[in-house]
Amino acid sequence: MGGRLLNYIIRRVFQSVLVLLVVGLVAFSMFRFVGDPVDNMLGQERTDADIERLRAVLGLDQPFPVQYWKFLQGAIDGNFGVSYRQGRPVSEIIVERLPATLELAMVSGFLAIMVGIILGVYTAIRRDGWGSNVIMTVSLIGVSLPTFLIGILLIYLFSVELDLLPSFGRGEVTHLGWWSTGLLTASGLKAIILPAITLGLYQMTLIMRLVRAEMLEVLRQDYVRFARARGLSERVVNFRHALKNTLVPVITVTGLQLGSIIAFAIITETVFQWPGVGLLFINAIQFVDIPVMAAYLMLISVMFVGINLAVDLLYVAIDPRLRGEAS
Repeated sequence: MGGRLLNYIIRRVFQSVLVLLVVGLVAFSMFRFVGDPVDNMLGQERTDADIERLRAVLGLDQPFPVQYWKFLQGAIDGNFGVSYRQGRPVSEIIVERLPATLELAMVSGFLAIMVGIILGVYTAIRRDGWGSNVIMTVSLIGVSLPTFLIGILLIYLFSVELDLLPSFGRGEVTHLGWWSTGLLTASGLKAIILPAITLGLYQMTLIMRLVRAEMLEVLRQDYVRFARARGLSERVVNFRHALKNTLVPVITVTGLQLGSIIAFAIITETVFQWPGVGLLFINAIQFVDIPVMAAYLMLISVMFVGINLAVDLLYVAIDPRLRGEAS
């Protein structure tokens, strides 16, 4: 059993590495069609000799397989080259911007999970109440409206009309080594509220509806009826028996949603001018900064695949039936 489970883990890790290689190849291939960075780096007085010289310095005169192989070699060492726009190592720029994105994603994910589970349980237990109906109706906003429109509406309401929260930026930050955080300052806490709500609203409504559906299904099971017949209180039945079994299938979807929060932060960062890697990627597209674009896509791919792998292994560890299938 242990050997078979180990083989399953090795197989999943191998599949994850293969996915990263394919994603890197596709992304690197697409960059050939976004434009020539030399056009943005040289002025109008450039000559053909200047163009050829710069292309040789950047390695753009080499065949595509050679460029991709060098990119992979550098990526393994954490070296993604030098930004065409800023002239600095891409890894250094990513390290500066990554804390803002991860902090926004963590706050959004926390809000989505906590509020989603609480509202999901409430709407399942009080499914016929007016409060539950109101929540389910309002939740359609989070599912239906696009992220950028939600952000614009929140900016108009809380920044323009009420003047309560800032509409852009990260506020004042505190540096803890290489990590920068705005959660330790008043302006930083105010600045993250609107972006976090915008980014986490869709995931929150999805988790809420999933928890509600699973909770309603569990409450119909015979062991729940038996627990009530034994005279257990509704609190014990709902939270000790029903909720525990509800959360098992929620783990997979929640894990995937956390990955999507990081990936889709690019939209929220653009709307709120949040200084993270998503906004960095948008600016890199405008200047055809290929090293930055490649590093961003590989970073997001690693996070997505890593979370996917962790969820799969966690699910196997929790559910004995899957351990049998894995073996």
